[in-house]
Amino acid sequence: MSTSPDTVTDGGSLEHIPELIDRDPQEAARRLREHLGGDPLDAKGYRLLAQALAAIEQRANSRGELRTFVRGADPLLNQAAAALAKKDLETAEVVLRKRLLERPAEPVALFLMGRLAHELDFDDEAEDLLWLAIELAPDFFPARFALASALDGHGRHAEVVSLMDEALTNDPGQELASFIKAAALGRAGRFDESLALYERLIATSGNNPKLWLNYGLILKTKGRSDDGLRAMRQAVEVDSHAGEAWWNLSNLKTVKFGAEDISAMTEAIEDEGLGEDDRLHIHFALGKAFEDSGDTDQAFGHYAKANQLRRIRLNHDPDDISKEVAASTRFFTREFFEKHAGQGCPAPDPIFIVGMPRSGSTLVEQILASHPAIEGTTELPDIGFLAKKLGRRHGDYFGKLSALSADAIEDLGEEYLARTRPHRVEGRIRFIDKMPNNWVHVPLIHLILPNSKIIDARRHPLATGFSNFKQHYARGQAFSYDLGWMGRYYADYVRMMAHVEEVLPGRVHRVIHERLVEDTEAEIRRMLDYLGLPFDDACLRFYETERAVRTPSSEQVRRPISREGLEAWRKFDPWLTPLKEALGPVLDAYPDAPDFQSV
Repeated sequence: MSTSPDTVTDGGSLEHIPELIDRDPQEAARRLREHLGGDPLDAKGYRLLAQALAAIEQRANSRGELRTFVRGADPLLNQAAAALAKKDLETAEVVLRKRLLERPAEPVALFLMGRLAHELDFDDEAEDLLWLAIELAPDFFPARFALASALDGHGRHAEVVSLMDEALTNDPGQELASFIKAAALGRAGRFDESLALYERLIATSGNNPKLWLNYGLILKTKGRSDDGLRAMRQAVEVDSHAGEAWWNLSNLKTVKFGAEDISAMTEAIEDEGLGEDDRLHIHFALGKAFEDSGDTDQAFGHYAKANQLRRIRLNHDPDDISKEVAASTRFFTREFFEKHAGQGCPAPDPIFIVGMPRSGSTLVEQILASHPAIEGTTELPDIGFLAKKLGRRHGDYFGKLSALSADAIEDLGEEYLARTRPHRVEGRIRFIDKMPNNWVHVPLIHLILPNSKIIDARRHPLATGFSNFKQHYARGQAFSYDLGWMGRYYADYVRMMAHVEEVLPGRVHRVIHERLVEDTEAEIRRMLDYLGLPFDDACLRFYETERAVRTPSSEQVRRPISREGLEAWRKFDPWLTPLKEALGPVLDAYPDAPDFQSV
């Protein structure tokens, strides 16, 4: 699928289409239809086509008649919606393209095309299409909610709040808009506002388990663990089949399920009418329950079933990341970085913590965020956004990197700082970006922010692998639902970081989790030396630091360091053969990296 929104098929430019509409709307419509035939996700093109059609008095497509259509039925769009539901994206595209070339300003069609763009991973195009649908029909809530989901996925939580405020202006009783707003307020760090809104919603809809769960999660994030636990318990009291609530209770790590809990969850998964999402969540929770009770056979069985249910819904190919790492190690050479030395944004503000999820990165963040010079934020999506902007997913990423001027490289670093500035609310001179998957972007980080600091948080590969296998993620981390995929991903991560060490010696500081647990002060001093900051005793008392922690390790980092959990994976060693085989020499070499030249 082509996505070139600035050109039309016969070589003209969209910039000249408005004047052509005034002069010859028939020709403008012809050119736009040709353009949209090759680029069906271009919202600007649909806007101009609607103007052209209106100019030649095809008023059936004008905004005035759209509101009637929103409330009506269209067999063609029903067909497209059914195809989208079945993930038949090819059929959906063909049907939607046909409808939009006839009626380019129909909000439902634009909404569905936006959903299609999102499924195809064209997020910018999806956003443009959804904005256009909302502009044409401000009270068409499905498009507004879909856009909120897209913005939320990119960390643009303040925009989600504004979007929901507009919906509530149009319909103050729109409960879903209030619910989405409360969640966005929490993700934006406005926890008190979020809690207040959840409490108002609970007062009128207290039989909604999702409300109680989300309320409990914000309480937990704020450090009000007991209140959060009570709220989550209320969620399963309201509905014992609420799988996400059971899972989040188990994910508190401090909760031990009793016989009554296990019985209630077992009864729920035996219900044939239980939804698949609830089922996989409860399997994860039962895995934790049986692990705590020492029944490793049943525990692993439930973990395996949960992962299987999730895995069959994923479109993950472990070769993709392996190919990307191979391409990166060929492109980002010592000579490349020597050529660009002295370029990029010189700001030293960011501290990136990268590595595998479940590798101890939250502990490292909590320790460093206890230092008076460092602010902890969260897992920020902005480096990934910039990589995607350069064409990482759909385009010539390395070609674009090669063509960047020194000014453009500096601008990218400045853009990162601007995008992350809303998360810096404490005014400290340094801040942490704890997106673990940024390991794949370390060369880009160095290019655009050469004075930033990068910490690689690493944990034993079997401990990391099994910890991920029993963890369910709200989004992303598709590699974690199969032990073989997990080993491949970990090995690719080690390969990339070994290459960075080869071409940029000393650029990244590595923290081995087991060493941090065994000799905490020495490892903290090493980190602070690398960061160029003086030692502060508060880093040793990190568990006293009051701050929001949004990861699954939130309760663990509010307690002193313990060796508990270091060897938990060993009880499951008999089932970890696929993980070991996929890790290959990376497992034997830990905590070092193998010689990849000889592998």
